[in-house]
Amino acid sequence: MRTNDAQMLVLSALADGPLHGYAVNTAIERMTGSRLGRGSLSGALARLRDKQLIEYLPGEGRRRPVRLTAEGRTVLGRELDALVDVAGQLFETVVPDRTAYQERLNATDQARVYQQVLLDALDARPGQHLLDWGCGTGAALPALARAATARGRVLGVDHDPQMVRRAAERAAGLPRTGVLRADVHRLPLADADIDRIRTDRLLQHLADPAAALAEARRVLRPGGRLVAAEPDWDTLAVDHPDPATARAYTRHLADRIVRNPLIGRQLPRLAAESGLTVRSVVPVTPLFRDVREADRVLGLQRNTERAVTAGYLTREQARDWLDHLACGPFLASVTVFVVTAERVGG
Repeated sequence: MRTNDAQMLVLSALADGPLHGYAVNTAIERMTGSRLGRGSLSGALARLRDKQLIEYLPGEGRRRPVRLTAEGRTVLGRELDALVDVAGQLFETVVPDRTAYQERLNATDQARVYQQVLLDALDARPGQHLLDWGCGTGAALPALARAATARGRVLGVDHDPQMVRRAAERAAGLPRTGVLRADVHRLPLADADIDRIRTDRLLQHLADPAAALAEARRVLRPGGRLVAAEPDWDTLAVDHPDPATARAYTRHLADRIVRNPLIGRQLPRLAAESGLTVRSVVPVTPLFRDVREADRVLGLQRNTERAVTAGYLTREQARDWLDHLACGPFLASVTVFVVTAERVGG
């Protein structure tokens, strides 16, 4: 059901019983936040009556009640069932485990774009010691091993045992490449031991990003380089006819779902405060045009339900939001900042 269709809005408003014209528009306003224009309402009522989907009850003038016919209820039920079916096909309801989520995200075109920018900025050379800080499932380890060659060394570090197991499987057979389970805030590495540090979407999850960056500086050699990619979730933009609903969805994600939602814009400042010298900041804005692909990254239905529970969206707004995302042309974007910083001096 497209809730911006005047006829379907009228049918939905009448689902709970007869209403006169003014009350129909009041019910529509409760559902959508706005009323139909007088011409739109009267036109929708006339067309629905011609289709025998509604009928008028005895009464006078504009106060004459109108109700759904049996056929009208059938049509409304069919449309609602279709929406549920479409949403069920499009949107995931079960939260994927962290490993599966990381694997699917790394496989998207959107991730590949900014990850290539990250790899280029890292400028890893043969013989260098490279650290994949918060390596996750180890998707970047093969590329790092190729850059370092057998003359260098690659180490992946993550605190999650499931991630470490998957990364170790990827590292098997790669020259001088290992994976270690450790707290990324306290790396089991000597001072000035690493030439290059790569990190992707790690800091947004950490309890203390500033302390972690200070630790990264400790293990970098003078002249060593950190390249970090972090999203700024406050920049998430999803097209919807009601901008207020889209903003509420983004605000809930930034307020309640991500631990450090603004880390993308904060990263250059935090890196500088840790003693690193920031060399460049490159914003990369992945674009989603396929709602299924976006849902696999953003969890659209799951996070919409959470937004309703938290009071950011009403139930009616949530239905309208998911309806449009499922049926309308889709567009969403979020900015990822790729920050290059170096340790200068001792």
